Amino acid sequence: MTRYTGDKAAVAALVQGHQVHRDVYIDPEVYRLEMKHLFANAWIFVGHDSQTPNKGDYFTTMVGDQPVIQVRHTDGEIYVLYNRCPHKGTKLVIDRTGNTGKFFRCPYHAWSFKTDGCLLAIPLKKGYENTGFEQTDAGHGMKSVGAVMNYRGFIFCRLAEEGISFEEFFGGSLSSIDNMVDRSPAQRLEVAGPPLRYMHKCNWKMLVENQTDTCHPMVAHESSAGTAVRLWKELDMPEGTPLPPAMEIIAPFTSPYEFFENMGIRTWPNGHGHTGVHHSIHSNYTEIPGYLDKLSVTHGEEKARAILGENRHNTVYFPNIMIKGPIQQLRVFIPLAADKTLVESYIYRLVDAPEELTARTAMYNRMINAPTSIVGHDDLEMYERAQEGLQADGMEWVNIQRLYDPDEDFEQESVLNGTTEKQMRNQFHAWVKFMTHDMPAREAAE
Repeated sequence: MTRYTGDKAAVAALVQGHQVHRDVYIDPEVYRLEMKHLFANAWIFVGHDSQTPNKGDYFTTMVGDQPVIQVRHTDGEIYVLYNRCPHKGTKLVIDRTGNTGKFFRCPYHAWSFKTDGCLLAIPLKKGYENTGFEQTDAGHGMKSVGAVMNYRGFIFCRLAEEGISFEEFFGGSLSSIDNMVDRSPAQRLEVAGPPLRYMHKCNWKMLVENQTDTCHPMVAHESSAGTAVRLWKELDMPEGTPLPPAMEIIAPFTSPYEFFENMGIRTWPNGHGHTGVHHSIHSNYTEIPGYLDKLSVTHGEEKARAILGENRHNTVYFPNIMIKGPIQQLRVFIPLAADKTLVESYIYRLVDAPEELTARTAMYNRMINAPTSIVGHDDLEMYERAQEGLQADGMEWVNIQRLYDPDEDFEQESVLNGTTEKQMRNQFHAWVKFMTHDMPAREAAE
């Protein structure tokens, strides 16, 4: 008998106010339930519309464990379709990106479909006459996901046909996307090249939690950022020498606890939240000449300064992406198994902004998130140590109790001390909500 499948109470019991059971990270059955329930009921990031700019352009990815295609239809709209022929189940597209023209054609039996998924043609279609084919699922063509939303260029989908609306799911958290897009004088972003891809032998939630874990940088990154700062100091540069761009990026990772306490954390309902309410590791980057002037033409100087003064650090959009507005970056944490996660780190170009901003973003991505980075490996080692350590039978619970309040409310926006673990608790509150939304209680007879 399985322990959790079909048992809402058993799944909910994995999360207590101040701690979570280790099975949420290591149990393959819990992972399968996440794919079936959590990633179906929540709104999941698919891609950016700049990845499919022309009619017929497509981009393939995974939503949970479901292969999907983001495609630009002939009417200019973006559709998200399951990457599966309705005949024998063959994957229609295996390339990551491309242009399919006006239709998809299955490589197995040559069934073809319009780019909105509608059935276009079947060879020897007369063989289906008087069989009732038109009333079958296959007769209606490719299957679309339950719902799709293009929010300022960011494509999200909900696999479930019915469920929480996009607006209710994200609420005020969309302000972080707004800030990133508003940094473009043209109010538009473009994905700048392919992502950096990095495999991790750990559970996907470890990476998500780490985005708002502010008690680890000065410890885990002492070996990388701390070494870089020490070497810079040993150069004994004249007082007032400006930090080179690479040092501007990496030095703040060694900031003391007080820096992170004072920066603040904001939480929103449904598992979303961000660090860097008052300031962040991105606050003191050198100003790019001419950028404020360009942005002021779009917004006016007062609003332009307010946009650039909003230096949110990491915004987590539950369940599995993080964005950085000040550095125009998005990371998606793609679960592959209970102990295997693929991370894709994208950078964005601010259309009509100085190209120096894109160059700085690319440098940040290489230094912090690449498989060859000097910072990302610190985190990777911690995740993999945790994945291995959780196999130990001495304890079954993981503590997330820092600045815990038994009466804390996850249904209201809140701003707190920057080292609180409330955002982690917020994520697990949402985890239970969307895991159990359509899950029945186990019958007593079982």
